[in-house]
Amino acid sequence: MKKDLEQLKDDFLALVDKVTDRESLETLRNEFLGRKGKLKAAMKEMAQLADEERKAIGKIANEVKEAIEVAYGGQEETFKKLQREESMGKEWIDVTQPVIGGESRGSIHPVTQVQQELEDLFTSMGFIIADGPELESDYYNFTALNIPPTHPARDMQDTFYVEGADGVVMRTHTSSVQIRSMRRYGAPLRMVAPGRCFRNEATDVRHEHTFHQLEGMMIDKGISLSHMKGVLEIVARHLYGEETHIRLRPKFYPFVEPGVNGEVTCFLCKGDGCRLCKKTGWLEVFGAGMVHPNVLREGGVDPDEYSGFAFGFGLTRLVMLKYGIDDIRHLESGDLRFLKQF
Repeated sequence: MKKDLEQLKDDFLALVDKVTDRESLETLRNEFLGRKGKLKAAMKEMAQLADEERKAIGKIANEVKEAIEVAYGGQEETFKKLQREESMGKEWIDVTQPVIGGESRGSIHPVTQVQQELEDLFTSMGFIIADGPELESDYYNFTALNIPPTHPARDMQDTFYVEGADGVVMRTHTSSVQIRSMRRYGAPLRMVAPGRCFRNEATDVRHEHTFHQLEGMMIDKGISLSHMKGVLEIVARHLYGEETHIRLRPKFYPFVEPGVNGEVTCFLCKGDGCRLCKKTGWLEVFGAGMVHPNVLREGGVDPDEYSGFAFGFGLTRLVMLKYGIDDIRHLESGDLRFLKQF
């Protein structure tokens, strides 16, 4: 297995020098380091090794990964430098020249537009708009949400840790605001928390390291799944029309029990099946469930007296569906040619 790992490194180093553009470079990186990449596939075989051998092979695997990332970073910097030089040669700007064509105005970002629309809806139902830090503690981001250090769910939310600041991460979801809100306001509580989140993703048309979510929570005496379904139906019909239906299917989330995967009738084909919904007639737009008793306790709320539900929308996904955007990277590009369309 050691030879296989070293061969992977040699193969990457041989191929990376032959790459001629950044798109091909990213494709090559995903081929070797992506979720379904060659290195991941090789490391799965480690489970069959004895403990001592697994440690030795694990060290080699980390060294191979580091070597690949260094080579990738060097080649990426080369492409960036070439791009800057090319741009400087083509786009000469006279900074002393007066503005031509009068004052140019921007517009509100599409994510902000959808966020404000949902904030208006939730405040009309008695919810408060809560906020929390993007640079979050490991405790609030994971442990307080029933995701202890050894929990496998942490692997699903690979995040950015801050060098020199032990236990500090870029938040992977806005769920951490649930704990902060419970501790600040107590129960009963109705809140939504929109904001930016960050995950260590291999970027492509559907994945980005920076994205937006909107979390929500309702806590009171006697809250049940029927209350949750009622609120989510209101939101779905507000977004996609009065004829929209929702369906809830069981799904695991560590901070709720039971948890559900929420889907709405495809607004394009009205449930008949099309390319957008992959012929199913349904679009997955949120996750939800009844708040886990451990999460209530961490928020200072007695689970024997109160119950509640929580839900989370991917704001970025809602925007892409609403406007038919086929590449998530446009939303964080800062490209005025794209943003002026909204």
